Amino acid sequence: MKALWVLLLQSILLPVWAVTPQFEKKVFTAKSGNELLYRVLYPENYDASAKKKYPLVLFLHGGGERGTDNEKQLMHGAEQFLNPVNREKYPAIVLFPQCPPEFYWALDSRPEKSLDNKAFPQNPPLSKIFVSVKELLDKFIADERVDTRRIYVVGLSMGGMGTFDMAARYPDLFAAAVPICGGVYPERLASAAKKVKFRIFHGDADGVVPVKNSREIYTYLKKAGADVEYIEFPGCNHGSWGPAFNRTDFMEWIFKQKK
Repeated sequence: MKALWVLLLQSILLPVWAVTPQFEKKVFTAKSGNELLYRVLYPENYDASAKKKYPLVLFLHGGGERGTDNEKQLMHGAEQFLNPVNREKYPAIVLFPQCPPEFYWALDSRPEKSLDNKAFPQNPPLSKIFVSVKELLDKFIADERVDTRRIYVVGLSMGGMGTFDMAARYPDLFAAAVPICGGVYPERLASAAKKVKFRIFHGDADGVVPVKNSREIYTYLKKAGADVEYIEFPGCNHGSWGPAFNRTDFMEWIFKQKK
């Protein structure tokens, strides 16, 4: 009986990534030779040889989940895709790459002065880590049963910035982007405004990434004629992904978007 209670306690204390064997651990080697750690979740009963195709979700974690363990990136958001009801209603291929500690998704290093939109470069080169991420995406599109009309990018904090960056660079690839408490030089989204649907989240009390980032980007996208929605959480600090994930329509909105 004691042993049973120990096992139950351990299961409660284990982090999400330790109890998610459905997310397969993988390592991708880019053309440069650089290795990218990532996790992948396939739909239940996935058959790569079948004709049926599935949406693909690229999920970009925050700065606190950087590392070399290929585990921490599942800390926030993975449970959404493992929920049995969601897995049944929204079968998809879900990618969770892990950014190494020395990098920043959209840039090769963190902006020095601040995380305000205007502190981001206007025309940055593709970051080293995103070179590998894009190659990984291309591989899945070529080799797996991916519905190319339904490819999505979701990210929080550093990943929210990466989400904007990906949408800006590849507006023909993504049907929708969900940046949570992110930032970008707004004018970089000119092409994406006509091609990508956006749903932006931020907390109005964010003490890490200024809420004015999302407000400015929403205003810019709206004026540019984008299909964009902005949801702001009153009194919420930096962890606005919590209330975002808890919205009953979070998954529904993503998976109904198509090119």
